[in-house]
Amino acid sequence: MDRAVAIIPARGGSKRIPRKNIKDFHGKPLIAYSIETAIESNLFERVIVSTDDLEIASIAKKYGAEAYIRPKELANDYTATQPVVDNVLENIDTKYDYCCTLYATAPLLQSKYLIEGFEKLKNSNAINTFSATTMPFPIQRTFKINKNGRCEMFTPEFYSTRSQDLEEAYQDAGEFYWTKLSKKSDKIMFGEDSIPIILPRYLVQDIDTLEDWKRAEIAYEIINRRGR
Repeated sequence: MDRAVAIIPARGGSKRIPRKNIKDFHGKPLIAYSIETAIESNLFERVIVSTDDLEIASIAKKYGAEAYIRPKELANDYTATQPVVDNVLENIDTKYDYCCTLYATAPLLQSKYLIEGFEKLKNSNAINTFSATTMPFPIQRTFKINKNGRCEMFTPEFYSTRSQDLEEAYQDAGEFYWTKLSKKSDKIMFGEDSIPIILPRYLVQDIDTLEDWKRAEIAYEIINRRGR
């Protein structure tokens, strides 16, 4: 039997949106949605929230997760996600076949995409699956603003190419990342060892600023008014 664990990193400090992970989002702390989606999927033996914050730990338990208090050296602004996940895996008393890192800021995520990610990983030789979505505009037509305040295309050779003739591009949706723990890869996540699970763009919203937060609230309200 395949054994899977979900790990949700949730640090207490948040500069742009204070207490973001437990800020009220349509009547529940934001992190509650990720916990509930993980539990709803029926994929995991354990759902573990890694945090440095006792209030987050208490809320995690209230919504059905376990709380793991991470060491202080993994609780600063510069700590990457992978060391946090590795720390949990190294210190829990059970060995798992699969791990899903699930972000606390994914209230639009639906459990069917977690299930799709798990099934595609389990039934392939891939090492990772992760949430992705299409870019809303052809990346070949993008430009930067140079030091003189003028436009400068990244790929000017595509200036006159019709949008429908350009190759579609995808981006990380930042919601979940499955890993097959029995294998190791020296490739980046967005490489040949990974299968992207494509989410519709209306279910993808980074929540880094208050404007992002408002967009996520509006999207959630509309989606749930029409039925998930």
